[in-house]
Amino acid sequence: MLQEVSRREQIDMDLLRRYQEHGDTFAREELAGRCMPLVKSIARRYRGRGEDMDDLIQAGLVGLTKAIERYDRDSGHRFVSYAVPNITGEIRRHFRDHTWAVHVPRSVQELDQKVQLTRRTMTIETGREPADEDVALELEVPVAQVREARTAGRSYRALSLDAPAGEARDLADTHGAFDPGYARVEAAETVKDAMTALNDRDRNVVRMRFGGEMLQREIAEQIGVSQMQVSRILSGAVDRMNDHVTEGDLPPLAA
Repeated sequence: MLQEVSRREQIDMDLLRRYQEHGDTFAREELAGRCMPLVKSIARRYRGRGEDMDDLIQAGLVGLTKAIERYDRDSGHRFVSYAVPNITGEIRRHFRDHTWAVHVPRSVQELDQKVQLTRRTMTIETGREPADEDVALELEVPVAQVREARTAGRSYRALSLDAPAGEARDLADTHGAFDPGYARVEAAETVKDAMTALNDRDRNVVRMRFGGEMLQREIAEQIGVSQMQVSRILSGAVDRMNDHVTEGDLPPLAA
């Protein structure tokens, strides 16, 4: 398996070299075709939410094209490591810009995401779902804004569930077969890149919570802060990681 992955990477790098050094557009198109299963595997995560699968794949291809144009072969990083966040970012940008059926302000969309995350976190901590007043206190915003964001979010998600099943038709017949070699690295590479947006403390807390599966109170005891501070660290870290992937502003991956 490792030999197969290495061989695939060698072919990808050769195609990139031919395109970047000699302007070989045939090499570029061949590389894009080889990466189509990766684009499809990422796009599948977003189907069934009211957007046509064709549109999601086209958005992913925009991200892939940007990755091919911008990739630095001297960076020491695998091309797929660079391509995944670009593809994901373009699909999420398309999704963000097209799926809010009513013109909901961006600030309300972002608050809805924070409200959802805070509600999940507080439910885990207390064993019960928090009231809107509790969420508002945690986020330091008026209760009315929390309720507005939740209403907008529920409306959007309800519309997404009404999307016809036919819109999520798989495109394997026209774009090639699924390649598990690319799919296996997708999630890991996305998270790895997104964590470069965090400082050392926040990165360590994220690793303890999600990698080490430690409870928030255990993390609090280990790093010497309150459990609520750990909750806020995690909330802020997840927001920054999401923003980093969405915007697609990609610094070099950590070694």
